[in-house]
Amino acid sequence: MPERVSRDFFARGVHDVARDVLGATLLVDGVGGTIVEVEAYHQSDAASHSYRGRTPRNASMFGPPGHAYVYRSYGIHWCVNLVCEDEAVGGAVLLRAVEPTQGLDAMRARRGLEDARLLCSGPGRLCQALGITREHDGLPLDEAPFALVARVTEPEIATAPRIGISQAVDLPWRYVVRGSRFLSRGLPRA
Repeated sequence: MPERVSRDFFARGVHDVARDVLGATLLVDGVGGTIVEVEAYHQSDAASHSYRGRTPRNASMFGPPGHAYVYRSYGIHWCVNLVCEDEAVGGAVLLRAVEPTQGLDAMRARRGLEDARLLCSGPGRLCQALGITREHDGLPLDEAPFALVARVTEPEIATAPRIGISQAVDLPWRYVVRGSRFLSRGLPRA
């Protein structure tokens, strides 16, 4: 049985965590699946919520590594990030897509659709399917309701520019499991 990921896993750079969390299993109250797409954000990055420093909204991003940073996007969707590095940095990895494997009935009820490919393909869909809300902000990722299980094998990883941002748009800080049909958006053509 694979081991659960400890908080120490997150006390590293955002790019290392982003690559290494692909293929891990994320569960929230037993509902979730395999992480297949993430984006890295660092305080030195103009697209990061931490770029201008700590605020009440992004305070969890400056908290200890191995905790959740949950925020509302466009006033509509919740998005969840995995806090990385250390408390002075403000680094996090945004979860963009999960291949659903556990609790599909709960996800389908929350999302109001049947197509497994659309349940968790995008940060807002992912949070809705897993039941993640502002109540999860700041919670440790190695304690209930979260369970993060280490990957068994290393997937083939591809990088691309991040999605839906207006700053630092060309940085290849989006990491995906190559060939996954559960990505929020396909990779750009070379």
